[in-house]
Amino acid sequence: MLLPRLSYRHVTVKDDTRMTFQPFETIEAGRSSRWLVTCDHATNIVPPTVNGGDLGIAPADMARHIAWDPGAAGVALRLAELLDAPLTMTRFSRLVIDPNRGEDDPTLVMRLYDGTVIPANRAVDAAEIERRLAAFWRPYDAELARLSARRRDTVFVSVHSFTPRLNGRGDRPWQIGILHAADDRLARPLIDRLRREPDLCVGENEPYGGHLRGDAIDRHAIANGLPNVLIELRNDVISTERDQIAWAERLAPILAEVLAETGL
Repeated sequence: MLLPRLSYRHVTVKDDTRMTFQPFETIEAGRSSRWLVTCDHATNIVPPTVNGGDLGIAPADMARHIAWDPGAAGVALRLAELLDAPLTMTRFSRLVIDPNRGEDDPTLVMRLYDGTVIPANRAVDAAEIERRLAAFWRPYDAELARLSARRRDTVFVSVHSFTPRLNGRGDRPWQIGILHAADDRLARPLIDRLRREPDLCVGENEPYGGHLRGDAIDRHAIANGLPNVLIELRNDVISTERDQIAWAERLAPILAEVLAETGL
């Protein structure tokens, strides 16, 4: 089964070079469930208005997790379809500007990531960060706000992936990690349910701890009292379209079961 070919809602942004770029894609038409699925790091695209579309690192590095979340978009596409959920996802690399960070986060524009220097970001100044915020970060943030507010009982699900290992670090054993911070109403029962799956190693706040202040879930779910969960999948287990579909089809009924049992 191939991932569906779908029509997207997008906003086209014009920047000071008079070039245009679509910073996000949304699939929404005909979908009316409580669920909202997001994918903050869906692609490794560098818009042409950012250093001519080239951050100065090798193609092999742009294909790594430092530039995007490999496999996450494919999982999110199928998961949203199965949950009858609107989906929104970025169209710019996290190395351009990270939509899962607050505007004042020092890692909003990374200069060094997992041992790789990002030449186009080394001398980035406040004016350039503001330009990238206006062109890419804020339009996506506004779309998250719009979709989160479409129903008062929205359930926010963010799909990410992580690398099996960072340079100089040990292997990460978890196929899936569930992240949460102050609001674990959905995350805690989901972790418990996934741990009943005999073939899964499930991480709680692994490979990262909880949520960052000002990140996308903090801004749009926790701040508004919406049930939420951030799902991290190890990218080697979702490296093919078939794997992405299989994981989505595994997770969708589990998510629906857990939400029903919580009574949220």
